[in-house]
Amino acid sequence: MISIIEAAWNNRELLQEKQTRDAIASIIEELDKGRLRVAEPSENGEWVVNEWIKKAVILYFPIRNMETIEVGPFEFHDKMALKTGYKELGIRVVPPAVSRYGAYIAPSVILMPSYVNIGAYVDSGTMVDTWATVGSCAQIGKDVHLSGGVGIGGVLEPVQAAPVIIEDGAFIGSRCIVVEGVRVGKEAVLGANVVLTKSTKIIDVTGESPVEHIGFVPERSVVIPGSYDKQFPAGTYQVPCALIIGKRKASTDLKTSLNDALREHQVAV
Repeated sequence: MISIIEAAWNNRELLQEKQTRDAIASIIEELDKGRLRVAEPSENGEWVVNEWIKKAVILYFPIRNMETIEVGPFEFHDKMALKTGYKELGIRVVPPAVSRYGAYIAPSVILMPSYVNIGAYVDSGTMVDTWATVGSCAQIGKDVHLSGGVGIGGVLEPVQAAPVIIEDGAFIGSRCIVVEGVRVGKEAVLGANVVLTKSTKIIDVTGESPVEHIGFVPERSVVIPGSYDKQFPAGTYQVPCALIIGKRKASTDLKTSLNDALREHQVAV
C-alpha cells in the first residue's frame, strides 16, 4: 500500500483507479480501528511519523463525494462520514460531540461536546472536554485531560511534517493551543492560555540560567504563559513564550487538577 499511496501522491490521475481508491479506503479503516497510526512511539521513546499514512488521509478527501447528512432538525453537507457504534466501543459521548470516521478513539475515552478529526488517535482514559478540538492526525496519549476550549492542531491544512503529540498523563489547561507538530511530554502540565507553535520559545526558568526548548515540552514540566523582549525596527516589544516554572512532583496524583499543580509552584490561580 505504501507504493500505491506514494505513486498517487505524485500523480493524482491515479486516484481514478480502483486499486488506488481501495488502498486509501483500507488505510482509513485501519486508522479508524487503531491498527494503523500516523505516528507511533518507538522503543527508545522517540516518535516515528508514518508519512505515507498522512498522505493517504489527504488523498481520501478528493475521492469522497459531498452528501447531505440529516440528524433530527440539523442538516450538514460534507464529504466525510461520522464515527458510529460508540456503545460497542466503550466510549462516552456527550451531545453534540462529533468525531469523524477514520479517527481512533479508545475504550473509556470521554468526549464532552467537542470535535475529533480524521486520522487522530485518542488513547484510553482521556477526557476531551467541552469545545476542545483534536486536529487531523493528532496523537493523544492515555489519561490525558484536554480542558475546555483547548485547540490541538492538525496536519492537513497546511501539510506539516509531524502531527501534534500529547503524551500519556499530560494535563492541558483551558484555552491552550498546541499546533505545528509540537510534542508535550508525559505528565506535563500546561497552564491556561499557553500557546505552543513550532517557533515558540519554551524557556526553563527553574535554574540559574534559562534553558530554551523549541517544539518540545519535557516530561512532568509545569508550564505557564510568558513573554520576552524582542527588538524590532520600531522598538522593543514583548513577544509571547512559554515558561517552565517547575516539575510535577512524583508524589502528585496523575489525575491532579491544574490548579493543584500550579499551587505547588506558588502560581496564582
